[in-house]
Amino acid sequence: MRRTPTAPRLLTASLLALALAATGLAVSAAETPAAPAADTAQTDAALAAAIAGDWRSAEHRARDAHRHPAETLTFFGLEPGQTVVEITPGGGWYTEILAPYLRGNGTYVAAIVDPAALPEGRGRDYQQRGKDALAKKFADTPAQFDAATTVAYDPAAPQFGAPGSADLVVTFRNVHNWRGSGQAQGMFKGFFEVLKPGGVLGVVEHRAGSDVPADDKSGYVGEAQVIAMAEAAGFRLDEKSEINANPKDTKDHPNGVWTLPPGNNHDPEDAAKFRAIGESDRMTLRFVKPARE
Repeated sequence: MRRTPTAPRLLTASLLALALAATGLAVSAAETPAAPAADTAQTDAALAAAIAGDWRSAEHRARDAHRHPAETLTFFGLEPGQTVVEITPGGGWYTEILAPYLRGNGTYVAAIVDPAALPEGRGRDYQQRGKDALAKKFADTPAQFDAATTVAYDPAAPQFGAPGSADLVVTFRNVHNWRGSGQAQGMFKGFFEVLKPGGVLGVVEHRAGSDVPADDKSGYVGEAQVIAMAEAAGFRLDEKSEINANPKDTKDHPNGVWTLPPGNNHDPEDAAKFRAIGESDRMTLRFVKPARE
């Protein structure tokens, strides 16, 4: 049964203070309310510290206001000790939070496209560059990423690990790509297979105003379409959130979502207009793999 959406659980100022203290900043005692229960405080403080980590670039930190990582990951049920699979992490924006958070108390798996599974050409070269960049990130910053692992998958027959091995699968703004290449349903089936019974799939995606065709080039997808794909794979929609909603996004931009930040694919004279809109309006959906009866 679907539950009524609830407001996202926000990090308290006390937890943020712990994270800021770890990076040499301070918050006055007058600004810090009483701490919550110890176990919750420790969990959230670890997430806050990962988000505040100085290994994250200033460019990545600037996007926190649009991507709401603490609220989003909390909504998805991220906890220490989990095995978390991130699907196609790209430049590693969420990797820089998830891998350090799980290091020593959980497992982070970056699921990347196997370049060898693709025909020679620009697609294979692009995936190889992404694979090499992620490997370099892990090697260059062992204090945060030495425990991070990767799994390379074939988009035509995706497998993300041993069946029933993951507690949480997350994917951020990828569904439109899979729909365009005809791979979406196979991907959702792969998510279902790798999750344990009762495991969670968290999806963030650019949200269209209504259903769009699979070959739509805007980057937006209908929320009902994403839900239908997940349910067809066996998932149950557990809850929706408006954490990443942006009512300023009119979704009628000349170059789709890439018109908006951070893509900024627009004429220079329109920079102020699109900067005022911000990043795209996004759905945030939590699905559950039903437990065995």
